Amino acid sequence: MRDAPAWYAVWTRSRHEQVVREQLEQKGLEAFLPTIRRWSRWKDRKKQVDWPLFPGYCFVRFNGQERLPVLKCAGVVNIVSFDGDIAPIPEQEIESIRRLVESDLQFDPCPLIREGSMVEVTHGPLKGVVGRLIRKGAHARLILSVDLIGQAVSVEVDAADVRGY
Repeated sequence: MRDAPAWYAVWTRSRHEQVVREQLEQKGLEAFLPTIRRWSRWKDRKKQVDWPLFPGYCFVRFNGQERLPVLKCAGVVNIVSFDGDIAPIPEQEIESIRRLVESDLQFDPCPLIREGSMVEVTHGPLKGVVGRLIRKGAHARLILSVDLIGQAVSVEVDAADVRGY
């Protein structure tokens, strides 16, 4: 029995996302490379360029049993897998990203940080401080602790100013 086509994430060499997408489409596969428009600066000019929203990754829909055409594309490192099995991505997740990038809404990539994760502040007066994230939103609430004495203090920081530690 043949598997139904599903979406998979393809890990690409650095800056090869567009090349991989084009090759996948030339092979008749449905590929999706979400991009974000950014300003690029060269010595002589500035220009708006579409950059991959998820650098190093391109998405492709195919039958999981027929992965060889995907792996043979120049610039493909591998298909994202867990425990040796390629891992399909839920259709809803791909469709949600597609709807967002096709909308007129402003969006920015951000790290996936879960509440309870250890994070480091990357900007502002607390730059370099490490703490536990207890709430996410426009403002993140961070707990800084002195474990030895069992005491802690919490502070709000801009959510864009933290990254996973």
